[in-house]
Amino acid sequence: MNVFLHNPLSTLLLKKAVDSFSLPAKGTAQIDWVFVMLWLLLISVGLVFGASASVAIAESRAGDPLYYLQKDLVFLAIGAMAVIITVMIPMSVWKDYSHWVLMLAVGLLIVVLLPGVGVRVNGSQRWLNLGLFNFQVSEFAKLAMLTFMASYLVRQGDELRTTWAGFGKPMVILGAVLILLLLEPDFGSAVVLSGTILAVLFLAGIPLWRFVLTLGVSVLLLAYLATSSDYRMQRILSFMDPWADQFNSGYQLTQALIAFGRGEWFGVGLGNSLQKLFYLPEAHTDFVFAVIAEETGLVGAVLLIVLLWTLGERILRIGRRCIVEGQGNDVMRYAGYLVSGVGLLFLFQCFINIGVSCGLLPTKGLTLPFISYGGSSVLVWSALLALVLRADWERRQLGEREADK
Repeated sequence: MNVFLHNPLSTLLLKKAVDSFSLPAKGTAQIDWVFVMLWLLLISVGLVFGASASVAIAESRAGDPLYYLQKDLVFLAIGAMAVIITVMIPMSVWKDYSHWVLMLAVGLLIVVLLPGVGVRVNGSQRWLNLGLFNFQVSEFAKLAMLTFMASYLVRQGDELRTTWAGFGKPMVILGAVLILLLLEPDFGSAVVLSGTILAVLFLAGIPLWRFVLTLGVSVLLLAYLATSSDYRMQRILSFMDPWADQFNSGYQLTQALIAFGRGEWFGVGLGNSLQKLFYLPEAHTDFVFAVIAEETGLVGAVLLIVLLWTLGERILRIGRRCIVEGQGNDVMRYAGYLVSGVGLLFLFQCFINIGVSCGLLPTKGLTLPFISYGGSSVLVWSALLALVLRADWERRQLGEREADK
């Protein structure tokens, strides 16, 4: 702690955070309470159904059916601290120091690949042991890439839109991060991150033909990577017809589809899922949506999708307001690009997770934010949504100052 406090960079960051942070003035709407309530509702849903989906495996592994619920509460407490810290850091600090955040993420992506350092689970070496839990580095890499890319769009936006060199620089950085992700391997994070960054670049105004060309090349590269590995190819074949090998490569998806079928319109009731009783692998993580559909039926599944979409759309709306109202203000434009990236990442990740559970997409190890069990996901998504909260707060403050002039 003393080393941290006496470090010049740490002292500077702390001073900027304290100097820029102030409590909302009385009588003013400084917080988007709709966004906050949607966020809290999603957390509540995640706690309820996370506990339900994990009860059997928790009893088996820890002898306590509420073991994973208790760990979820711990993760949320840590996430709350991450929210407080993130909200206190102004957007200008994120903008000015985003390259250091990216360098830290790249360093961690390299470290996690070192033999004996990274934790290997199910054939993938994606985690660092932090004692309390294993931290998934790829989750932090998403945050780092979004903060850096938003900064680049503000600093080099004109060059990005007019020259190949300006467009090629972020592509090289993205490519390096994707290579490290694929070495773990984490194909799901690579797909969702590349899709999000391309969408943000399109939002920033790159020419349509350049976007289409890059998107086509990316799809071809991802298709090649997917088919070049026997393991990934097996996943694709099982996704196309899981019933052809329902007791081997298609087992997980067929069990998820059975869960959807059992749910019918209104579900079998909270806690009454049979598939979570060791029939459906990863029922409390990657395939938690299938358990929710089984227990609440089509109606409950659709309501959850509506909640996720509404929250994602609210984030995108905040991002758009930051960009529109911040014309001529680099910090606000940065906040707008960053928040828009968070919204796109949120919607893409939800779409892929749900699509995998429904059998619309090949199986990938992506969490459903705040619903799936996982400390890394909760921590990083808490920080990401806290960035949205901070950006919206600064936008409102800017609006008030402009109105007072």
